[in-house]
Formats: sequence, structure tokens, C-alpha cells
Amino acid sequence: MKIISRKFHAVMDYMMGILLIASPWIFKFGDVDGAKWSAVIVGIMMLIMSFITDYEGGGKKVLSMSAHLTMDVIAGIFLAVSPWLLGFSDQVYLPHLILGVLEIGAGLMTDTTSQHSHNHHMDRGISPAH
Repeated sequence: MKIISRKFHAVMDYMMGILLIASPWIFKFGDVDGAKWSAVIVGIMMLIMSFITDYEGGGKKVLSMSAHLTMDVIAGIFLAVSPWLLGFSDQVYLPHLILGVLEIGAGLMTDTTSQHSHNHHMDRGISPAH
């Protein structure tokens, strides 16, 4: 079920990237290296990926939306399992697990079609399939 628009997904991407980068200090796990760096690095990667994605929030528009969403799911899986994969689950795991599951959900529930191009074609009387 695709219930998230590309435009809203773009906003969520930038918010999630910033939240991940800040999360070690917000959630008080900045002293746990594996936890801190996994969140910060995924956050930085999300911001870069968002900037280069061909969607409403992209600047360079070189990465396809479907590739972006695939990377969101992969990043979400990594983030969700990172406490156990990297061995810091005994110190902190909930922020990574929750944000990872949210990222997986965003990747799976986002519509890949552009609302702008759909509306643009409809304004000219052309169906989006053409």
C-alpha cells in the first residue's frame, strides 16, 4: 500500500537524516561508539542520498526514486539490526530499532510516481501513461 507521497517522503528523509545525526546526543548514547557512528553515518548517507535523488526534494536528481527506496529499506534493515550486528545491544537498541523500522516502512509505503508530472500531464489533457 503506497500511502506516502514523494514530496512528503522527501521531507521525512531530511528530517530523519538530521535526527539520526543528532540521535546519539538526543537519546544519550554518544559514549557508545558503535551506536553513535552507525546512526551518524546512516544519517549522513540519507542526507546525501536525498540530495541526489530524482524527486521533489532532490538537488542533483541523479538517483532514481526506486533505487532510493531500495536503499531506504536496506538502510532501515541495517539500522534495525545494528545493535546486535555491531554488539552494542546491551547498552542501547531502541532508537536504532525504532528508526530502522520507520525507515523500512517509509521505503515500502512511498508512491514512486511524481504528483507533479501527473498533474502536469493532466493539465495538458495527456494521460500519464503517454
